[in-house]
Amino acid sequence: MRIGFIGLGAMGAGMAGSLIAAGHEVTVWNRSPEATAPLKEKGARVAATAAQAAGGDVVHSMLANDAAVREVILGSVLDAMPAGSVHVNHATISIALARELIAAHAARQVGYVAAPVFGRPDVAAAGQLNIAAAGAPAAVARVQPLLDVLGQKVWPMGDDPVRAHIVKIAGNFMIAAAIESMAEASTLTRAYGVSAGDFLGLMSGSLFASPIFRTYGGLIADERYSPAGFKMTLGFKDVGLARSAAEAERVPMPFASVIHDNFLEAMAAGDGDLDWSALARVAEGRANLKNR
Repeated sequence: MRIGFIGLGAMGAGMAGSLIAAGHEVTVWNRSPEATAPLKEKGARVAATAAQAAGGDVVHSMLANDAAVREVILGSVLDAMPAGSVHVNHATISIALARELIAAHAARQVGYVAAPVFGRPDVAAAGQLNIAAAGAPAAVARVQPLLDVLGQKVWPMGDDPVRAHIVKIAGNFMIAAAIESMAEASTLTRAYGVSAGDFLGLMSGSLFASPIFRTYGGLIADERYSPAGFKMTLGFKDVGLARSAAEAERVPMPFASVIHDNFLEAMAAGDGDLDWSALARVAEGRANLKNR
């Protein structure tokens, strides 16, 4: 299949690589051209503009935020896509923008499938993501083989793309909440002489034996916040999306506001480019553990 892949950050590069390895004809574009070089060596074609990557059967995009999606997709890519082609949007975006995209694609007779993913960059490179997918049944069926290459499982969320987007927003909120709980609880145990490694090792190996607790518990225990698998600034953005979506439907989410402010405190301290598990530094600082 002829595929365009737009956005080659930590996640997108691995995903595009999986599609190339599966034998598809992939044309890539990234705002920073140097990111295309490793994929070119694997056999990808490199487009000079985002629009030039949009002439095939399917376009995948993995862009950072609403502003990037609006500029790249609504700014040029959608107009360059042939009628009958399909756009698969993997980005975590606002519900307001999702609804705008749905209408814009329908007006141009281009299919729109929301397919946000769960997993860190190493998981993306291994083709082991979990993918929430929603869109018109024919459009989803057309890209299903591609999603199967990218993920260990595709979780259908119905025919309204908004459903997949809200699942991603809610899921990222839950990850942030888990990180915050580990940050506060491990700070408490450290104040009594129990290391974060001992405490979080026990929790992630017993009561909370799940990938999220194992991964982020390990990062917190080792204080391994760089290089970031998912930056603090992105976590702040995603919790903001949850708050906006909740406000639109009058859904109280008081803990989202707490986490939002904790991200803000971390960024004010200069930790915005660290992994979002560095929320543990906020809890540590409030407890003044360094000076005990």
